[in-house]
Amino acid sequence: MNNVDLLSCNISGLSEYVPSGNNQWAEAKAKHVFRRLAYGAPKNRITLALVGSPNQLVDNLIDTAYNLPLTPAPFWSEYTFFDFNDFDSENRQYFRDWKLLTANNVISEDLRGRLAMFWFNHFVAEVDVYGYTPFLYKYYNTIERNTLGNFKILLKEIGLTAAMLLYLNGFENTNENPNENYGRELYELFTLGEGNGYSQQDIIETAKALTGYNHQDVYGGEIYFDSSTFLDEDKTIFGQTGNWNYDDVIDILFEQRSEMVAFYICKKLYRYFVGPEVGAFVEDTIIRPLATTFIDNDFEIVPVLQQLFKSEHFFDEKAIGVIIKSPLDVIFQFINETELPYTDTLMQSFTYQAGLLGQKLFDPPNVAGWQGDEDWISNTTLIGRWELLKFYVTILLDSVHANQFVTLARDLSYDSADPEYITRSIIDFLNPKPLFTESDYTIATDIFKWEVPQNYYDEGLWSLDWEEAPFQVYLLLTHIGTIPEFQLR
Repeated sequence: MNNVDLLSCNISGLSEYVPSGNNQWAEAKAKHVFRRLAYGAPKNRITLALVGSPNQLVDNLIDTAYNLPLTPAPFWSEYTFFDFNDFDSENRQYFRDWKLLTANNVISEDLRGRLAMFWFNHFVAEVDVYGYTPFLYKYYNTIERNTLGNFKILLKEIGLTAAMLLYLNGFENTNENPNENYGRELYELFTLGEGNGYSQQDIIETAKALTGYNHQDVYGGEIYFDSSTFLDEDKTIFGQTGNWNYDDVIDILFEQRSEMVAFYICKKLYRYFVGPEVGAFVEDTIIRPLATTFIDNDFEIVPVLQQLFKSEHFFDEKAIGVIIKSPLDVIFQFINETELPYTDTLMQSFTYQAGLLGQKLFDPPNVAGWQGDEDWISNTTLIGRWELLKFYVTILLDSVHANQFVTLARDLSYDSADPEYITRSIIDFLNPKPLFTESDYTIATDIFKWEVPQNYYDEGLWSLDWEEAPFQVYLLLTHIGTIPEFQLR
C-alpha cells in the first residue's frame, strides 16, 4: 500500500471504537450508525443516542432487531390453489398487500429491516417466476426468523422453501433427470463465490444429492421430500463419498469449506454495511478476522455484526457517506429523518417508483440480485430519484401536512430566523457530508429565500412564522434531493 492509498483508504482496524478528544462521539457518527444499521433516524433519536455510548447504540439496535416479534401470518398463508375463489385477482391482491406490509416493516424495523433487504438480495427468489403469494410469505418468514440467527440454518431452510425450489428448479430435480441449477447457485452465489472452491463435478454430484423434493399433495400445497424421486446412490462432493442427501450437502459444505463460506459472507456484509471498495488491506485486516469470528461462533450472525459495527473501522470518517443509496434508501431515509407523514397509498407509490428505478421489491433483475452502489445511478435513474422525492414533498405541500415542513426547519435550526443558518442546518442533517463548496450552500440559501425581498431578512422582519415558509422549505427540500451528497449514505 503506497502513500496515496494510505491517504484515501480507511485503514482503521477492528479494535473497538473509543471516543477521544480528536475523534468524538458526535452527531455525524450517530447518523452514520442509523443510516447503515437502519434507514436513518430523526433528530430526537440522534440526540438520545449521543447521551449514551457508541457501543450502547449498536447493542440496542442489534438486541431490538433480534427480539422483534415475527410478522403474523396472513389468513391466506396456508392456502392451496383450491382455497382461492378467484385465483388471479386474489393472488395479485394478496401480493400487493404483502408487498405493502413488507415495505412498512423495512422502513420501521431498523436493523431487522435493513438485514432483511440484505438477505432478500442474497437468497434471490424472483416472485415473478413462481408467482404464488403463500409461497412468498413462507420465503419471507424463513428470512425473518433467521435474519440475525445462524447462517447455516438459514441456508438450509431457505433452500427448501417452495419459492426457492420453484425458482431454481429444485422441484424439477429428480433421480431420472438431475437439475444442476440450485447446486450451482448454492456454491456460486450463496456460499463460496463464482469459481471458488468447487468444480463442475461437485455441482453435478450435488444436484444428485438434492433430488427428491418434487411432491405436492395438492396444487399450491407444500413441496416435500419423497424417496421415490431421490437418486439413491453414492455421490462424491468435495472429495467426500457417500449416499448424500440435502442435509448432508450442507454439512459437508461447512465441514470442508467453512473458511471460504465465512470469508464470502463477511465480505458481502462488509460491502453492504461499510463500503463497496474491498482491497487487500480490508480483506486481510477486517474481513478475515470477521470470518474467524463467524467460524468460532458456529456461523451465528450477531457476533460478526457486533465486532464490525463497534469497530474503529466502521466509525472511521472515511466510512461515512461512501455508499450510494438505493431507490428505497432515498425515500425511506428521508422519511425517517424528517418524520414527515406517509400513508399506505403513498408507500405503494414509493415501492412502484422504486421498481421503475431498478429496485422492484421481491423481484431483483436476476439470481445474482441487485449489484448496488454505482449500478443505481444512470442518466435516467438519477432524474427519477430526484422526481421520487419531489413527488412526495409536493403531495405533502398540497395537503394539511404542509406546516410540518416548518416544524422540521424549527427543530433542526432551533427556530432560527436566519435563512443561511436554516438552510445549512437542514442540509447538514440530511446529508452524510458537508457540501463540496461554500458556493453550494449559497445556491441552496438563495433557493430557500425564494422571492422574499432581501431587506426582510436584513431587518429581521422574516421568520418561519411567515405564511410562505412551508413553500420555502419545500423548495429547499426538492433542491436537496438533487445534490450529489444526498445520493450517499
